[in-house]
Amino acid sequence: MEKYEKFRRFYTSSNKLVLAGKNAEQNEEIIKQAEGSEIVLHTKKAGSPFVNIKGKANKKDMEEAAIFCAFYSRDWKKNKENVEVHYFKGKDTYKEKNMKTGTFGVKKIKKIIVKKRVLEAIPAGGFSL
Repeated sequence: MEKYEKFRRFYTSSNKLVLAGKNAEQNEEIIKQAEGSEIVLHTKKAGSPFVNIKGKANKKDMEEAAIFCAFYSRDWKKNKENVEVHYFKGKDTYKEKNMKTGTFGVKKIKKIIVKKRVLEAIPAGGFSL
């Protein structure tokens, strides 16, 4: 667990560890440490953490991680509306030389819409371990 202390993190209801970057540099680290078969999430709009579910994730894990991702996104903070979150496997990310820090390309995207009412129900302090 020590190696993950610098990231935002929480455990899903099925006890899966979820990690998220706090800035562009940490987003780089999140992508680098994600296993090829693990699920990674990011909002459709720029300005959110990359989020990684450690291990094999089920549908509920992905929904909970999508809420986590959306809650900490610029999209939610700015617009206070539903947030579209993309999810994909770690192996489907790529980095080209001209991409700035914290930016990645992604293949094989699927999406989850996180509803405004769900995000409004999260306490101001956010998620806790």
